[in-house]
Amino acid sequence: MSDTESTTGSPRPGPTAPKSGRAGRNLPAAILVGVILATLFLSSLLWWMPGFVILTTTLIGMAAVEVHQALKRVEMTSAILVIEAGLVAMMGGGYIMTRRAPEYSSTFLVVCLGLMVLASFLVRLPKGAKGFVKDTAASMLTIAYLPLMGAFASLLVAETDGAGRAILWLGTVVCSDTGGYIAGVLFGRHQMAPTISPKKTWEGFAGSLLLGAAFAAVVGVLVLGTPWWTGALVGIALVIAAIAGDLVESLIKRDLGVKDMGSFLPGHGGVTDRIDAMVLSAPVAWILMHFLIPGA
Repeated sequence: MSDTESTTGSPRPGPTAPKSGRAGRNLPAAILVGVILATLFLSSLLWWMPGFVILTTTLIGMAAVEVHQALKRVEMTSAILVIEAGLVAMMGGGYIMTRRAPEYSSTFLVVCLGLMVLASFLVRLPKGAKGFVKDTAASMLTIAYLPLMGAFASLLVAETDGAGRAILWLGTVVCSDTGGYIAGVLFGRHQMAPTISPKKTWEGFAGSLLLGAAFAAVVGVLVLGTPWWTGALVGIALVIAAIAGDLVESLIKRDLGVKDMGSFLPGHGGVTDRIDAMVLSAPVAWILMHFLIPGA
């Protein structure tokens, strides 16, 4: 979610943007890109699941490049090639292992993570001591923020009813954003996180919870065959995680002094601005659905 539009409704403060509508974005472009992405995600989930993994990996990889470039503004250089290679291995390998040898999937991801961290240290060694801590810290932040969190999306869709689980997860995140925006615009009065995102409101948060929980409850019953209260519980947790993801990304940008992480997506700012809620809610989605919703 972009830093100019919160999940709780109101536009956030920031540098003056070009004329682009009330939300501070080029709305026609934003809507078009959003529709295209939603169509690609839904089509892949319904007809070719590996396509979902490829699309998700591509977006997270683009976000990693954005974070890499943003961190360079403060003289922190991540091992981006190592991170991109590790991301592909974790996302693709995690999906394949979960489908074919689920008992080894967690071990595979831990090994990939360990090798990525090790390689990040090793490729930095030849550059010497100056900036070593800052550069390796940049790598660790990016690895933990994107490949590690994103890998849970692969685990989620690799389940036998992975399409339904992914629809519940992504749909709830979208409903959180939508419900928060509507409630924030109509009723927003009380600030929720004034030092991070001054325009976020508790009324918008309530709207996010209501619409997100309702969507998850319906999908849980109709698609996954779980009691409505289980779906609602998962939905509430996902909304909280999604808003936390938005706040985390906002703090990163504030600390780095950037308005948008990048400009890959017309009308949306950076890819990171669009997938921040998805990334941090992915492990929550996998963990809760893995233990609370029996597989098909």
